[in-house]
Amino acid sequence: MSSFSRLVRFIPKSSSTPLIGEPVDSQLDVGLAAYEGKPIEINVYSGTSVLTPGEKTGQTESVEKLLSPLAQNEVGTIRCIGLNYVKHAQEVKLAMPDIPTLFMKPSTALADPYPAPTIIPKAFVSDNAADFESEVAIVIGKEAKDVTEEEALDYLYGFTAANDISSRENQFRQSQWCYSKSFDGACPIGPALIHKDQVAKLSDIKISGSLNGKTVQDSGLDDLIFSIPKIISFLSQGTTLQPGTIIITGTPAGVGWSANPRLVLKDGDEFRVYVSHGVGTLINKIVEEK
Repeated sequence: MSSFSRLVRFIPKSSSTPLIGEPVDSQLDVGLAAYEGKPIEINVYSGTSVLTPGEKTGQTESVEKLLSPLAQNEVGTIRCIGLNYVKHAQEVKLAMPDIPTLFMKPSTALADPYPAPTIIPKAFVSDNAADFESEVAIVIGKEAKDVTEEEALDYLYGFTAANDISSRENQFRQSQWCYSKSFDGACPIGPALIHKDQVAKLSDIKISGSLNGKTVQDSGLDDLIFSIPKIISFLSQGTTLQPGTIIITGTPAGVGWSANPRLVLKDGDEFRVYVSHGVGTLINKIVEEK
């Protein structure tokens, strides 16, 4: 059994040193609480990483700032699965893929939840095409290579929420998607990491996305084309997935670029990704770089 149910990484009010811990209130949506300026009390753990959290120290700290559950130096290359929800494939009028579609983001794309801003780089502001993608992000817990689907969940550590922010004009100018999705801050994650033991069936996880208060994406993982065990097994063939590897698993129907009328992220917009089972709400405030 794990020593934790869910963990956050945060800056406490008492110092500038990041800490790891479990929210005292097991029902608190820490992302919403941070946004609303409500107090968040954390039972501090002895470790310095969610990957090796240690044990409860008996110390309690108040959150000054939420951080992404994993730091940039822990995640390596972020692996991303495209076109992985049935209804999303239908809305973009593409055939169901036979194998998972993979693209990459660098670790520098990893970003914190609110209050950190989500910055659309000036190189991409002019194309008026920034889009959102609510995603469930999974985290690998131990070195995985050539694993089968049947054993894949042994390598799963936990899950959180992500927003795969994209420049659509740049995406569709190229056959490869990395340039349009890899800018600094293009992959905010959080607010909490949930241990896999907290979910009886991964297909029960729910995800939704809202733009400026209006729900635009709403799905369960039961709509995935490729299941989480399939994704882990596929990505591990011939390739070692290190502990801390983040895999974002695709976005459900409702992306802005396919909407009628079309929706794009603009300066001052607010996008929220909600994931069930205690992850809570990842909030991104959009800022266009000048």
